[in-house]
This record gives sequence, C-alpha cells and structure tokens, in this order.
Amino acid sequence: MKLNRQPLLILAICFILGIFFQDNFLLEKEYIYGVAIVVLGILISIFFTTYFLYRTKVILLGVMFFGLGVILHFYNKVYQKANIAVNKKEIVVFKISQKLNSTEKYKKYEGIAEVGKNSFNSIFYIPADHKELDFKHYYKAESYITKPVSPQYTYQFNYARYLKRKNIDCQIFISNEISVAKQSVLDFRNKLRQNRLNVLWKIDNAEMTAKTREFLKGIILADRTEMDADTLKDFNRAGLIHFLAISGTHIVVIFGIFYFLMIRFIPLRFRKYSVVLSLSFIWLFALFIGFGNSVLRSCIMLTVYFIFVLLQRKPDLLHSLALSAFIILILDTQQLFDVGFQLSFVAVLGIFWLNQPLLKYFPKQDNYFKKLIFNTVTISLSAQLATLPLVLYYFHQFSLISIIANFIIVPFSEMIIVFSFLMTVLIGFGLDFNWIDAVYDFVIQVLLKVIHWFAEVDFLFIENIPMNLTEVISISVVVYFLRGMILKFNFKNSMNLTIAVFMFFMIRVGCNVIENQKEEVLFHTFNKQKVFSIKKGNAVCFWISDIADREKIVRFIVMPYCSSRRVDYFEIKMIPKSMQKMVFQGKAYDLK
Repeated sequence: MKLNRQPLLILAICFILGIFFQDNFLLEKEYIYGVAIVVLGILISIFFTTYFLYRTKVILLGVMFFGLGVILHFYNKVYQKANIAVNKKEIVVFKISQKLNSTEKYKKYEGIAEVGKNSFNSIFYIPADHKELDFKHYYKAESYITKPVSPQYTYQFNYARYLKRKNIDCQIFISNEISVAKQSVLDFRNKLRQNRLNVLWKIDNAEMTAKTREFLKGIILADRTEMDADTLKDFNRAGLIHFLAISGTHIVVIFGIFYFLMIRFIPLRFRKYSVVLSLSFIWLFALFIGFGNSVLRSCIMLTVYFIFVLLQRKPDLLHSLALSAFIILILDTQQLFDVGFQLSFVAVLGIFWLNQPLLKYFPKQDNYFKKLIFNTVTISLSAQLATLPLVLYYFHQFSLISIIANFIIVPFSEMIIVFSFLMTVLIGFGLDFNWIDAVYDFVIQVLLKVIHWFAEVDFLFIENIPMNLTEVISISVVVYFLRGMILKFNFKNSMNLTIAVFMFFMIRVGCNVIENQKEEVLFHTFNKQKVFSIKKGNAVCFWISDIADREKIVRFIVMPYCSSRRVDYFEIKMIPKSMQKMVFQGKAYDLK
C-alpha cells in the first residue's frame, strides 16, 4: 500500500495523534490559542499561496490536522461538575436514558439526576429485585450520592476516568422505595427507547428458555444487561464475544434484508433508490436500539461506503474508514479511547491488509457458497490477527480455540442473525407462534452448547499475558510484515518478518528482566477487606483475611496485578486472626 494514495488516512492518523497528545499533556487555554493561530496560518498559506511544493503542503496539512485534534479534544474534555454534596443522602428526582449491565446486587441505569437546582448525569444503582424502570416517568427516591474514585494502583481499571469520558459525574445508590415523581413528555427518541423496552418485555414472555431469550435480546436489540455470567464467560473464552455485540456484520446483514425486500417489492421506477431506502432503514434501526457506539460506527462506515457507490466512484475501504473516523471523532473525541472503537477500526485495517493475500491460498471461489465460506474464514482470521495486539494489551488473555471456533461459527452467523431479526419482528408485532419459538430455541440451544464446548477447552486458553504499549507496537510491526510474507515467500520478505519477530522477543525479554528484578510490598483494598501482597522476582504472595471473597479477589486484584507485574507464580494465604503485623526485609507492616 502506498501511503501517498491514502491522503485521508494520513490526515486521520495526524488528527488522532493530536487527540492523544492533548489527552496526555493537557495543554492550557493560552497554549490552545497558540495552536489555533498556527492552524489558521497553515490554512491560509496552503490555500492562498502557490509557493509551497507538494511534499511541503502534505507536511503542513498533517501538522494542521494534528493541531485540529488538539483543539477539538481540549473543548471536548470540559467535564461537567455537579455542585452537590457527595457521600450523603439526598432526595433525588431522576429519569433514565439507558439500562446498563446488571450485577448480583444491583440493576444499573444511566440517566439524569436532579438535586435541588442541580441537574447532572449519573449512574443509578437500584436493588436487583426491583421492577424494571421505564422511559415514561421521572422517579423519586432517597439516595446515597458518591463520586467515582480513582483506583489505588495503575494496574487496576480506572472506572472513574471511564465515567468522566462519558461525562458522568456521580454514582447514586438507591435502597429505599422508588416512587413515580411525574409523567415524562416523550420526544421522538425516547418514544423509540420505550418501544424498544416494550419489545424486550415481549421477548421476556416468549415461550423460550431464559438463555435463548437473553441471546435474542443481545444479538438484535443490543441488550445484554440480564445475560447470565456463565454465557458471557463462554463467549469470551471461545473468542466469540463479537458475535453478541451489534457490529459491522450485524448491520451489513440487516442492511441486506432491507435491500432484498426493497428490490422485490417497490415499483421498478424506484429501484435506484433501494440503497438509499435501505440505508434509511438501517439508521432507523440504529436509533431504535439506542445508537450504541458499535452500532453508530458500523452505520457510519456502511453509509460512507455506499455514498462512494452512489456517486459512481470506486469504493475505497480506507477512505471509508478515514471518513468514518473523522465523523465519529468530530462528534465526540472521547470515542477514541473506547476499546470497541479501537478494535473495530483496527479490525477493518486488518481485513484490508490481509484478507486478499490470505484468499490466494484457498481454492478458486467459482460459486456463491465457496465465496461466502472462504471470505468469512479469511476475514475472520485477518481481523483476529490485526486485533491480537490490542486484545492482549487490554484483556491479557487469548484463546487459541477462538480461531477454530470462528471458522465453525462465523460462517453460520448470517443465518443466525437473519433468523433472530425475523423472530424479533414477529414478537414485536405480537405474531408470536409457539412452533417458531420452539425451532428458534432449539437452534440457539445447540449453538450455545457448541460454544460452551469450545470454552471448556482449557489447555488452549492462555491468560495473565503481560503486554505493554511498546510490545503492542512491536507486534503490530510483525503483523504489518506478515502481508509481504503471505503474498510472496522470498528472502527479503522472510528476513523482514524474522527481524520484526526477533525485535519483539528482544523487547519482551528485556521488559520481563527489568520487571522481575523488582521487589514490591503493597496494600490493596477490596470492598472492606485489605489484601497484602509481597512480590519477589516473578513470584508474589497475597495475604487475605476472608476466604469468602477469594474468587473476586483473584479476578479483580490478583490476575490484573500478575499481568501488570509480569508475575508467573502466585499463591494466596490466609492472615491468621492473631496476626497484627508482618515484617518483611526489616520493615513492619500493620495488617489491621
């Protein structure tokens, strides 16, 4: 790929680098004014003078878009600050805007809270056994208001920063009775939200097993809020969690359904508008299911792609990708730090970079069935290879069985999505037939059992994989040189790939050696329990006072710590009740 043929991609990368720069260095307003002056100067010089050479103009454009990224992220990073007292009980009037994933103790909602004259975004926690809230009412309850707290250590997930990026200022816990404060005036978007909620309630009453109902709600209506933890764990371990998320595959398949209907049922003179009508239906569908981040990304990318088609220009995947990135990031630069955003765009880059070279190793695709199967396999493999560095960086785990699972499950995903979409439409319009429910239930139960079987193959599941940003970059270079090796096996390409792999292992070994020379003693807080850890080399011992929380401590403290500190061996011991202090290397630590 010659980068000089991808000016939009280059400018998008410069824009993204500007956002990263501002997020890390936090330039103040006076510096932002300076950046704005430079950007304006470059804009005037490029468009009103002919002095600069082409290469100089390219560099100046790159600098200008870098500056635009800095400026836009500065103005998009002004978080709201609620002028309220926290860590105290208040009477709160609130209205929900979105339901979030439930926990064992709470149902979680995102919405707007009103305390006195203050109005602010918040996360609401209500008891798990409370009935569902709707979009038609304002609610009122005595609540306990807190602000999200940053974690003790860098290896822990920073939930406070995550909420700030979503412009959410507080967490509100409700334990007492919730009453209806007043009726809400529903605008068009909230009417759609309420209608979606009504469809979800209808699915809950369908004659299917609970797991099938939750699968149907997740795969079409983007609602995984009540999906049981075991099912989610199976999809994660099998590397198929993307199958549940409303992503590009789902949007393309649903677009195909609409397009199929358009070209067969509308008059011939309107056939040329089939693509426009299908795109319109896709956007209505996205609005109906809540405009989630992955849905919005997929709709924008698909729309940009077909705009090229409608303008009778050759569709260019990278141009579509770059334009989509610009649109999304101009609307909200915080989207850049969403893991889903990063994975979806890197997956598209991987498909562009590796799909066609991989297809050359398959038999000739001389019919529709071969084309469908082979393309599905190569697209899945390309996306997995490209996203592997980010997956290891964020999740520190990988399942080799996911490659096989994707080969087997993904080719049938289109049929599952179509069947699920039709089931949702039938249930939504009250045309719920028991025999169709039974067939769908059987198909999904078989699918879930197959996925569970893949998830149980423990020896191919690798977790606690350390990966830092330097390693991510180096392994991405390996993926970059892999294309040349696949296209043509020769000395030059093999040496490029070998050197890239060698450099990655050198960096990795160096990082391991540096980290394993460190000794560390830490106190970790989990709920009301203190956890004490002693690290020596590549081994660590955790001391806990309550065995009841052992599983959660392993999940939220032990495993993240081990992957962060490159620890290969850990053990967990109970702190004797009589023990008040622990001495390590001549220093005493208070355990109480």
